[in-house]
Amino acid sequence: MALFSRRKNDPSDRTPETGVVAEGADAPVADAPVADATESQAPPEVPAEPQAPAEAVPQVNISMTSFGGLGSTPTPAKPALLRPEKPEDVVLPLAPSDPPTNLETISGLRDNGVLRDALAALGATPTGPELLGVTRQLLQGHVYLRVRGDAREQIAAGESLQLGIVSDGDRQFMLAYSSGRSLRDAFQKDNDANTSAFAQPAYAVINNVLKGNLAGLILDNDSAPARAVIPTDVLKRAMTQVEDEMKLKTILCEPRAEDTKDKVLAALRDARLWVAVGVASEKDGEKQYGIAEAHTRDGRRLLQLFTHPLEVVALQRPEQPMPFGFDKLQSAFVEHGSLAGVVIDPAGPSIRITRDELAAVLAEA
Repeated sequence: MALFSRRKNDPSDRTPETGVVAEGADAPVADAPVADATESQAPPEVPAEPQAPAEAVPQVNISMTSFGGLGSTPTPAKPALLRPEKPEDVVLPLAPSDPPTNLETISGLRDNGVLRDALAALGATPTGPELLGVTRQLLQGHVYLRVRGDAREQIAAGESLQLGIVSDGDRQFMLAYSSGRSLRDAFQKDNDANTSAFAQPAYAVINNVLKGNLAGLILDNDSAPARAVIPTDVLKRAMTQVEDEMKLKTILCEPRAEDTKDKVLAALRDARLWVAVGVASEKDGEKQYGIAEAHTRDGRRLLQLFTHPLEVVALQRPEQPMPFGFDKLQSAFVEHGSLAGVVIDPAGPSIRITRDELAAVLAEA
């Protein structure tokens, strides 16, 4: 199979400090009505299983070299911009290559920075792609839940937590918050001091929504327009492709540190990986399919890897996500010496890993 290129992409190494995720914190929160819970447009449908073009499935699953390998000369359509050149031009569903480093909007409460920023970029009437961008950033890190009364006392007593739930007719939604600022917004709106909040892994919160017969999850409900309603069916389809705890995605969304690449390499061994598959060329009515790659400005070739099918869909390109196991990654670098490395989650936050950096991990496998 051929690999075909998109725009040049040259993410640089980053080494800002890494913070510590808050285990829990008290904050004044309270229930709030959700009269306009259905105003936002629902995200685009996420396929239950990622689909490659039907004619290509056998070749894609068997070998990367079915159509001539890396050395072929595909003729894809004009490359699409994966990311605006300037940070101020970034629009959803894309995000900057580097994750945010400002992780406290309220002192002492660590924000889910990428989710907070995705929500902050929403317009008054969010588009499908914008909400898709929020959904993909929800699949990592933590969110805050609201609790009636003192959460720590309820946990210590073994009581069921009185979580923040709002109703819209006969539908109920769980409330979750991406940041200390969004918790403050909720308190300022209803001024109910008999509430608290605690942090939970986002994937665990989503699973609770799915198990609780709820209609969905509302993020930052009192921070309109920086809020989103994610229906249960979208969450369910997204979670069918999620690895345990989304460790690799979470690492990519944390501020860069000296050991970030080491963490990424360790997580790669067990991560569920995906590639983007599409038509590389067509001759005499016969389509040849390839795996998307990126080129650095100096011409080096990088295989594009993704942590979830939504990361492929977020690029709004015609390719389809396809599973790509670690064994296939190893084979790609054994068979194709011109591959200079990989870029993971090009829609951002992303990271580039060179061939030399991958060598030890691929050899161990």
